[in-house]
Amino acid sequence: MAALKKEEETVSMFDSFKEFKETKNIDRTTLMSVLEESFRNVIAKIFGSDENFDVIVNPDKGDFEIYRNRTVVADGVEHDDNKEITLTEARKIQADYEVGEDVSEKVDFSKFGRRAILNLRQTLASKVLELEHDSLYNKYKDRVGQVITAEVYQVWKREVLLVDDENNELILPKGEQIPRDQYRKGETVKAVILRVDNENNNPKIILSRTSPVFLQRLLEQEVPEIADGLITVQRIARMPGERAKIAVESYDERIDPVGACVGVKGSRVHGIVRELCNENIDVINYTANTKLFIQRALSPAKVLNINVDEENHKAEVFLKPEEVSLAIGRGGMNIKLASMLTEYTIDVFRDMEDGQEVEDIYLDEFADEIDQWVIDAIKSIGLDTAKAVLNAPREMLVEKADLEEETVDHVLNVLRAEFEK
Repeated sequence: MAALKKEEETVSMFDSFKEFKETKNIDRTTLMSVLEESFRNVIAKIFGSDENFDVIVNPDKGDFEIYRNRTVVADGVEHDDNKEITLTEARKIQADYEVGEDVSEKVDFSKFGRRAILNLRQTLASKVLELEHDSLYNKYKDRVGQVITAEVYQVWKREVLLVDDENNELILPKGEQIPRDQYRKGETVKAVILRVDNENNNPKIILSRTSPVFLQRLLEQEVPEIADGLITVQRIARMPGERAKIAVESYDERIDPVGACVGVKGSRVHGIVRELCNENIDVINYTANTKLFIQRALSPAKVLNINVDEENHKAEVFLKPEEVSLAIGRGGMNIKLASMLTEYTIDVFRDMEDGQEVEDIYLDEFADEIDQWVIDAIKSIGLDTAKAVLNAPREMLVEKADLEEETVDHVLNVLRAEFEK
């Protein structure tokens, strides 16, 4: 019965060791070194030293052998059992041993005891897991900003779990997903590696489909001139799944950067638009001239005049009344993207025609008809006079001053009535 138990322990030890030969992401030399070190630690605890032991590890087959080397000494002589063996004991192993010769004896691992075997298995598992984590972190930390294609493994409410071709786990958080994205298990998803977190040596690879870098990498794949360095993507502003603006620049006068990026009849951006859930893409020429850059960023609206405050990064843009809605865009999308792209706060005003100039009135003078908190909210966005408010788009007052539409309409009616007297 005892022999059977020992045999079971040995088999269990071999089985547990075989698990590590399938270890991924760890090179053979490192794995052998870790395995041997783990065995030697156990040997040192049991025998006091591992100096006279040979540990032979075969990670390909998933087996191992341990040999203890001892010197033969005469019977009756005081000796170290770990490093020396009596002549009588030596001749039980092989009959022709003589005093002074070296004996190499295979060690039966089952003699180490069940606890030692369990400790060894835990040590191996811990060290191999640590190596796997290090290998995974080192593999992906240098790939941040690259596009990867992975398979959907599990879909959760707050994130999607994906696996790469080596079954490494990748995370696509809800906030990095395009709102209209839908994921099903087994499907492949393309995303950019946003960052690699490594808390407590437990790496997490975070992906993104909303990052401007993702759009830039897709452009590099579709437009050879960008990959070759002939065209540079200077800035990108995105409202994921809705619309994006891209500013590009060419260092070769013979190349039209916008035309090269868009392609014939939009052929080069069609694939990107589909990948990004029909996200509309506007491509404009980049320029260091701030006024011209803001003008281009507000396209398709045609700008009449721009006042730029470079110190505070603010710009006042004047347009014809019929161009204001184009500059703002549906839901304020165009002006938001233009502000993100240029890194300027843009305020849009209707340009007054000649002969329309009238004496202006400060908003504070309307305190008897308009609540003071409403006046303060409007003044907080830089509009101090009645004329400035009337020239500003209604949508801007609602959005930037954070006022209800009914409140804005009331203010406009009061101000208009004053000038109609």
